[in-house]
Amino acid sequence: MATITVVDEKTIKIAVELEDALRMIEEAESNLERYASEILTIAEKMPEFQYTYFCFYAYDTSALFEKMLGIDPKQYLSFSLDAPDSFFYTLYGGMKGLSGAARLCQAFAAERTDVEVNP
Repeated sequence: MATITVVDEKTIKIAVELEDALRMIEEAESNLERYASEILTIAEKMPEFQYTYFCFYAYDTSALFEKMLGIDPKQYLSFSLDAPDSFFYTLYGGMKGLSGAARLCQAFAAERTDVEVNP
């Protein structure tokens, strides 16, 4: 489980483990429609960051991360993340595995919107 240490009123330290990545994957799988965009972005962009340097805030992919943490790190001016490589590789693998379903979810959502707009 993620550990959040408040350093001072402006700074926190976050430590996560492999299990936290698994929780994020489970949450994404359970709520594909809500997280489809994040799933696809993480699966696409993580390799550009050599996986372990990925920033959840670089591409607006922080909702899953914040859900797992139970807090919004943006409430602080500064935070650091301590995570083993296994956290990032597992998260990438999970998001890549869910990416096909996420694409379908987005396509169905777009089709539903089109049907609602053009009855």
